[in-house]
Amino acid sequence: MPVDLNTIWMVLAVLLASYSIVGNDSIQTLGTFLSSNSHRPWWVLWIFAGLIMTGVLFYGYFALGDVSYERLARFPWPEGGITWIYVLPPLVLLILTRLSIPVSTTFLVLTIFTLTLGDMGSMLTKSLLGYAVAAVTGFLVFRFVVKRATEYFARTRNDPIPRYWVVLQWCSTGFLWSQWIIQDIANIFVFFPRDLSVPTFLFGVFALLALQGWLFRQKGGPIQRIVRSKTGVTDVRSATIIDFIYGVILFIFKEMSNIPMSTTWVFLGLLAGREVGLALYLSGTDMKTTLRTVVMDAGKATFGLFMSVALALGLPWLAMKFAGA
Repeated sequence: MPVDLNTIWMVLAVLLASYSIVGNDSIQTLGTFLSSNSHRPWWVLWIFAGLIMTGVLFYGYFALGDVSYERLARFPWPEGGITWIYVLPPLVLLILTRLSIPVSTTFLVLTIFTLTLGDMGSMLTKSLLGYAVAAVTGFLVFRFVVKRATEYFARTRNDPIPRYWVVLQWCSTGFLWSQWIIQDIANIFVFFPRDLSVPTFLFGVFALLALQGWLFRQKGGPIQRIVRSKTGVTDVRSATIIDFIYGVILFIFKEMSNIPMSTTWVFLGLLAGREVGLALYLSGTDMKTTLRTVVMDAGKATFGLFMSVALALGLPWLAMKFAGA
């Protein structure tokens, strides 16, 4: 049976989105895990993350009947199928990822499927709220709650770390990773028909596993540089606390509504609050440098947001122009 052009565009969009989203958002989620376990074989980390991802996807598809966990309810399948227009957002995301810009894949990919500005506004409101909650939480936790622990981590960063911290970190990472998948997997499966067949579902799963394995072998790719620039993320103990807080925030927002949100903004908010909290009492930390880094990260994310809105509004107009020509 000949393959129609729409199917080719769909497969291309899925592959581009899978690589870009895994390289941008999932590395932000697994970045501290990769940094603090850089001494371990990459394939061990890949198997761990892959098993969790496969379990979450299989549960959503076979038990709940929706691999996106109802996050595509507001984003209907386009009547004409996937065309070249829908390939451009993941292509732009791929370019921005290679430039180490932590853009929101949710805005960049999903906004082209949305029908109303109200849906875009709901996504933006939830994402900005996530940034604010994460920033305040990160500041309070690292400034007051775990201040003594963080100081202790800084003093003993070259000492052997008890094994139970490794167990705690892998548990917190597994929890965070599962919550990220539930939030962001819609950004990839949005390119598939909503009545997803088993072969198509399995193709999506295997594509994600393969691309994630390649990225793990590359030690995280360009976006990982942002994670490494933060204070103490290579310490298993600090990474455990970061991952657990991040996972709890994503879980709360997951239960709040099925409106997709930008996990990138939550991640940047948490690291921003944490960096400011640490800068207030850790010796050798310059507050001006910290604030400059926070503003730069937020600026990159805002640039990605503008790109998303421009694509969402401009691509349909561009398609009409081509159709008219």
